[in-house]
Amino acid sequence: MSSAASSTIKIIAPARGFRGSLTLPGDKSISHRYAMLAGFAEGTSRIANFSTGQDPHSSLGCMEAMGATTTLNGRITAVTGTAGVLRTPSQPLDCGNSGSTMRMLAGLIAAQQGDFTLIGDESLTVRPMERIRKPLTSMGARIDLTEGHAPMIVHGAALQAIDFDTPIPSAQVKTAVLFAGLQASGTTSLSESVRTRDHSEHALRAFGAKLTREGDRLRIAGGQKLHAIDAAVPGDMSSAAFFLCAALLFEDSNLVLDALGMNPTRSALLDVVHALGGVVKVLDVGEQHGEMVGTIQVNRSPHGLKGIDISGALSAQLIDELPVLAAIGPYTKDGIRIRDAKELRIKESDRIALVVKNLRAMGAEVVEHDDGMDIPGGQTLRGGVVDSGLDHRIAMAFSIAALRAEGETEIHGAEAAAVSFPEFFDYLDELAIR
Repeated sequence: MSSAASSTIKIIAPARGFRGSLTLPGDKSISHRYAMLAGFAEGTSRIANFSTGQDPHSSLGCMEAMGATTTLNGRITAVTGTAGVLRTPSQPLDCGNSGSTMRMLAGLIAAQQGDFTLIGDESLTVRPMERIRKPLTSMGARIDLTEGHAPMIVHGAALQAIDFDTPIPSAQVKTAVLFAGLQASGTTSLSESVRTRDHSEHALRAFGAKLTREGDRLRIAGGQKLHAIDAAVPGDMSSAAFFLCAALLFEDSNLVLDALGMNPTRSALLDVVHALGGVVKVLDVGEQHGEMVGTIQVNRSPHGLKGIDISGALSAQLIDELPVLAAIGPYTKDGIRIRDAKELRIKESDRIALVVKNLRAMGAEVVEHDDGMDIPGGQTLRGGVVDSGLDHRIAMAFSIAALRAEGETEIHGAEAAAVSFPEFFDYLDELAIR
């Protein structure tokens, strides 16, 4: 999708350095899950540092449309749940730009009485939804799609437990099955060939559900009730990725991130930052509702940026962070090679195609592959015109690449950043030394 018609253009000037400290907005993935489970639980949950992004607020809005109530008091989002009984909304549930909302919510409503229509924006209507229809239909729900895409109509029904092997690495599919299994008759089991982020498991346990893991198989018994919690959402690691990559671009960088989510299924990013030449120090670490939370300091090694090969399970673990890693690839010594990332083509945009297009627009050599790209190192980027495709991660990724470019860069469709990180450009201006 092109953002050429957008009226929002952000000019990014080159920087001389990158220094400062931040407490990032709440993790988007955790906020989605807390919104849904708090809206489904009995009682009033109080959630501090809920994500400021538009996507998790789509989840909140859908839960409100089905009977939950939400109030905001300073940094605390209070959600009073429906005690496990969702009402049939009078209007379609608007998921906005959020595939997470549509896929995970389908699992939550599959066992409810009534028909639920889920819609979204233009981008969401071309993203694949068949992946959640198969397991939910196997459990007894009926789901109508249009050629595998939204709008989606979920006809709720009494569900039966299933044993399900996920065909692709997807935390959203896993979550849909777990949310449905919570309400099914019997014990639902699910296996993953590639371990995906486990925020749903932690969130379900936090709200009082019991589930077990043996090897790569999860089990959840049906008929369990959820109860309200008080919680603080840790800072978003995927949002941190942009600033971590920025810190790698400058010799004298010094970045401190407080209260950052450090879930082991997300911390592969820190390993990659280290492999590229970042010096990562953990200054503090603790645990909240099963989620690891800490403070880190990041500098660049005096030896500069190395290269890296990202493929296999690592590509799945880093799927959201790959655009910004690719965007700084030209600045590395040995380049960045990305494979096994075909999932990037069916995100908010075709992220492989857009990364390649925009790197070339800034003067880089890059080779596109069906499932990734090869970005040679030792290149110099020049300021250019970047098409975000109205994709938040593309807009932010190339704002980071622009910090080391020769001349100013125009980010077209910069407003897309608000989907996950409305404060991004303000924080970038605070940390970039010019």
